[in-house]
Amino acid sequence: METVTSADGTVIAYDRHEGHAGTVILVGGAFSYRKFPKMVELAEALNEQYGLTVLNYDRRGRGDSTDAGGYDVEREIDDIAALVETAGGSAMLFGWSSGAGLALRAAGSGRVLGVTKVVAFEPPFVVDRAGFVPPADLTATLHELVAADRRADTVRYYMTQAMGVPRLFVSVMRFTPSWKNLLATACSTPHDWAVMHDYMRGEPLRTEDWTTVKAQTLVIAGAKSDAVLRKGARAIAAVLPDAEFQEVAKLSHNPNVALLAPAAGEFLSGTAENIA
Repeated sequence: METVTSADGTVIAYDRHEGHAGTVILVGGAFSYRKFPKMVELAEALNEQYGLTVLNYDRRGRGDSTDAGGYDVEREIDDIAALVETAGGSAMLFGWSSGAGLALRAAGSGRVLGVTKVVAFEPPFVVDRAGFVPPADLTATLHELVAADRRADTVRYYMTQAMGVPRLFVSVMRFTPSWKNLLATACSTPHDWAVMHDYMRGEPLRTEDWTTVKAQTLVIAGAKSDAVLRKGARAIAAVLPDAEFQEVAKLSHNPNVALLAPAAGEFLSGTAENIA
């Protein structure tokens, strides 16, 4: 484990997988952390198969990272800026779910210099009201649950109301080994909601909100993922200045890394011959 200190004094913990083909920073989504098995698997695949140096970090308030501030997207962007600086001033970003939203916002902030490419895997934009839309009072309820340290209720609420996961599925998860890890990261969910809530209202994305994202971007969606996620991924690819969209067969939001890594790795390492 290595650490870097962000602008507000938060200590960000990360693992480095050394390579030779450029550096990519992995930005996890809700409940994700650097030791999450699929984040570890993805980091290893991008390093071993594509020669990339991979920085796999704990977002603030998770794992071994501290949290000196409140729920402010700007602070999370500062964290990414600190990681890019420690990588030598130039890096690529890979974001998963709300982490993809954060990666795109960081790339367009004008405050993270040296971002050359972005892979956005299923950022959860909700661009119409044909399907799931989070409730209007989600912010207040989520903050109340976190303030009361009601971790199990926070997990259930965020998964069902912010992510649209069926209640029965969440109930079953209580009896799986991963439940304790969800409880451990529950109080960081307001960070994810702060990143995404303006873009999950069931309204079309506005081109003018994304004109500052200059990095070449690949937006990936899985053919087995929910239609809301696939629609949101296509929508953000359409409004970004320099983006391509790729739908990967048999891939879902809980990804098979063996399917996800080639799409991301070929793009990031510059070995992709053609992205459809």
